[in-house]
Amino acid sequence: MPPFASELAQGLGERENVTLPSKPVLKPSVARQLAADFERFRFAPLPHPLWQFVWERYRVDLRTTYADLPVPLLVGKASGQLSTEPHQVRMDREAGLGFCVLKTVIGQDAEGNSSMQAWAIPVTQMRVERIHGQDGTEGWTVTWVGRGWHKSFAAYLRFFETALRIGAEGDMLVVPSMKAHLPKPGKEWRVGEYEFTVGELLGVWRRHYPDLPMPLEFDFSPTLAGSDLARQQETILQWLTTVPRLIKQAAQKATGQAPRKVIRVGIKVFNALFDDDFQLAMVQTLLAESAKGEGADFLVYANRLFDPNREFQGVKGIAYGGPDLSARNLRVLERLSALRRQGGLPCWLPVSGTGNICCGTIAFRYLLCGCTTLQIHTFFQLPLSCYAKRTGNRIERALHQLLFAPEDGLLAWLLWAKEVTQTLSLPHSSLGGEGR
Repeated sequence: MPPFASELAQGLGERENVTLPSKPVLKPSVARQLAADFERFRFAPLPHPLWQFVWERYRVDLRTTYADLPVPLLVGKASGQLSTEPHQVRMDREAGLGFCVLKTVIGQDAEGNSSMQAWAIPVTQMRVERIHGQDGTEGWTVTWVGRGWHKSFAAYLRFFETALRIGAEGDMLVVPSMKAHLPKPGKEWRVGEYEFTVGELLGVWRRHYPDLPMPLEFDFSPTLAGSDLARQQETILQWLTTVPRLIKQAAQKATGQAPRKVIRVGIKVFNALFDDDFQLAMVQTLLAESAKGEGADFLVYANRLFDPNREFQGVKGIAYGGPDLSARNLRVLERLSALRRQGGLPCWLPVSGTGNICCGTIAFRYLLCGCTTLQIHTFFQLPLSCYAKRTGNRIERALHQLLFAPEDGLLAWLLWAKEVTQTLSLPHSSLGGEGR
C-alpha cells in the first residue's frame, strides 16, 4: 500500500536535492482532470468519503493518524469558537473533516476551584479582517475577546458526550482540549485541577471508546504571551516539562492503568514573545521529556502570534494570525526538520500543524516539515465570496478550495510530490519538464 499523503510529503521534505517550485507542475492529463473536478464540485456536494474518492481517482491517500488514532482525512478543525456547539460539530462531520478539536475547557478541582478562571471569558463578536504580513503578503485574521470555555464544567462534559456521538456517526475523531494551573516560579502545582479534569474527561471518553486511548490537547494559549510569566523562559520550559507528566499521572490515577493505554497527550505550543531560537528550545524540551518516556505523545504547532499593543473592543493585547504566523511557524518547523535529518533531536513526535493554513501551498509546506495532520480555524470563517464553491457550508467550501484548486491546491502539490518521488527513484532522473 502506498504511503499516506502526509508521509509522501514528509519523505520528499527529507530529500535535500528537491527545490519547491512556485507552483506544482503536473502532467497535462492530470492537470485537466483536477481542473474538471474543481469545477464540478463548485456546484455539487463533495463526495463521501472524500478520501476514497481521491484514492480511487488519483491514487493519493488523504487518510492519516492523529495521536496514533486513524482519521479519514488529514484536515481537521482547530480548537476555538467554531467548536462550542453540537451543530458546529455536526457540520464538520457532514463536510468530511477528519477530526474536530473542541473548545478549550478550563480545568478545576473536585470542589470546583480553578486557578485559571480568568481564562473562562465569553467570546465577543468576532471580526474577520484582512491583514498584511511583513513581506507584504495579504491574508486573513480573526479577532475576538474571549479565551476558554465559559460555561460550566458539567456543560462541557455534556457537550463532549454529544460531540463524540456526532463524530462517531461519520467516522470523525472528536478531541477535547484543556488548560489548567500554570504556577508562578517557586509555587506549588495545583495537581487537583489536573486529576479531576482529566479523570472526568476520561470517564466520558471511555463510555464511548473503552478500548481506545483518549487524545487530549493541552492548550498553551497565545494569550499566555501577554502575561509577565510568559516573559520568563525558565518558567515556560518548566511548564512544558511538568504538564504532560501531570496529565499522565492523572489518567493513571483515574483508571488504574498505564497512561499509554488510556491517554495520548498533545501539547499545543504557543508562540512566545521571544525569538525563533526559543521556539526551537521549547520543542526540543518537549522532545527530550518524551524521549525519557515522561513527556507528550504528540505536538500541535503552533498557536497564534500575540501583539501586546494591539487593541480590540477596549482590550489591549490581542492574538492574531495571517501570513506572519505561518511564516514563523514554518521557519521553526523547517529548522526542526533539518535537525531531524541530521540526527540532532532526542526523538520525534507526530506534529499537527496549524496557523494560517489558507491554501494548498501553505498546507503542503507544513506537511513537508513533518506534520501528519493540519488544523484549520480562520479559513473556515471567510466571507462566502472568498470561496470558489457556491454550495455547501463554509467547511465544505474551504475543503474544496484547499484540496482541489488546480493552481495551488493541496492535491495538486501531492500529485506533484508523487511524480517527483517516482522520478527520483529512477536512475539518471531529472526533475524538469511536465512529463507526458
